[in-house]
Amino acid sequence: MYKIQTLNNIAVAGLNRLSRETFEVASEIAHPDAILVRSANMHEMEIPSTIKAIGRAGAGVNNIPVERLTGRGVAVFNAPGANANAVKELVLAGMLLAARNISQAWQFARGLEGEDEAIHKAVEAGKKQFVGFELPGRTLGVVGLGAIGVRVANAARALGMRVVGYDPTITVQRAWQLASDVKPARGIDDLLARSDFVTFHVPLTEDTRHMINAERIRLMPKRAVLLNFSRAGIIDDEAAVAALDEGHLYSYVCDFPSNRLKDHPRVITLPHIGASTAEAEENCAVMVADQVRDYLETGNVTNSVNFPEIQLPCNGGHRLAVVNNNVPNMLGQISTDLANGGINIVDMLNRSRGEIAVTLIDMDQPAPESTVAAIRAIDGVLSVRCPGADC
Repeated sequence: MYKIQTLNNIAVAGLNRLSRETFEVASEIAHPDAILVRSANMHEMEIPSTIKAIGRAGAGVNNIPVERLTGRGVAVFNAPGANANAVKELVLAGMLLAARNISQAWQFARGLEGEDEAIHKAVEAGKKQFVGFELPGRTLGVVGLGAIGVRVANAARALGMRVVGYDPTITVQRAWQLASDVKPARGIDDLLARSDFVTFHVPLTEDTRHMINAERIRLMPKRAVLLNFSRAGIIDDEAAVAALDEGHLYSYVCDFPSNRLKDHPRVITLPHIGASTAEAEENCAVMVADQVRDYLETGNVTNSVNFPEIQLPCNGGHRLAVVNNNVPNMLGQISTDLANGGINIVDMLNRSRGEIAVTLIDMDQPAPESTVAAIRAIDGVLSVRCPGADC
């Protein structure tokens, strides 16, 4: 029986992927094997020594101490693409809100008073201040062409916009999904100079923090629109507000309110609702629950942010999963300890990612505790376990 702790309300559709015969799931549970989390901040949390996996029901993992967990041999999973459609729709809504001055017009209409005839006259007199512009023929710059960025780019093309994209790490899979007439940018500066709208779909790292600053905003066409539904901090808010006040930027739409932003007349701030749809929450919960379950039961790794992708089909052996530092002679030492225990290897797969390596071994018999202890004692081994039922 595996124990799963939930730190937030995880969609029932996801929890239902964890059979009650094999998994005990609760928000308060002793010695959990894994944690499922959405937005709870785990950086100050004392994470139990029994934890083998963390599943983030979403894409970003800024709320999880990934580096510390990696050093303990704990896999951290996320759900990339599960909320992509929800975020895509909000980006499109953000462009329309900005282009048509919808938020400002709504506030104007809400403030009208008097009899209907007086309101109608005020509408006709006041509507000229909300004249906007249309999207077809405008250029959208998309920074980050992952699951969300590709969908945004393709949807913008369907609306008649030109699209320029930039992502130096775009995968072959995402490139195939991208509309063929999306133009590549040579870099961030090139993209900014060519775009009437710019949207960001990248994680917040030291490399992306304040990616858009005062100097780069000056490269943008006059009356351009910035959209940030990725992470607070990617855009230098102070620089964006200054550009709005100067009339260089037309609008700034983001999902991260602050005192600097929330009351500015040319800023539209939303309360971090990019992935807040019932469908997205279910998709994320189902994806991450499946991944955590597979890891606990078989050792296979899918969509981990700190472990290598590894899939070894079950073929009737007794499985051993080893996580270790990616250094020479680890496989040799592990194999020697198995041989010393009289165990024959039926199948084996090793994959590495940066400083971490994962080895899945199917054996002709269960490994005795003495052999597991010997492997665990190897310098550089972070965790050893016999996952789930025999394969």
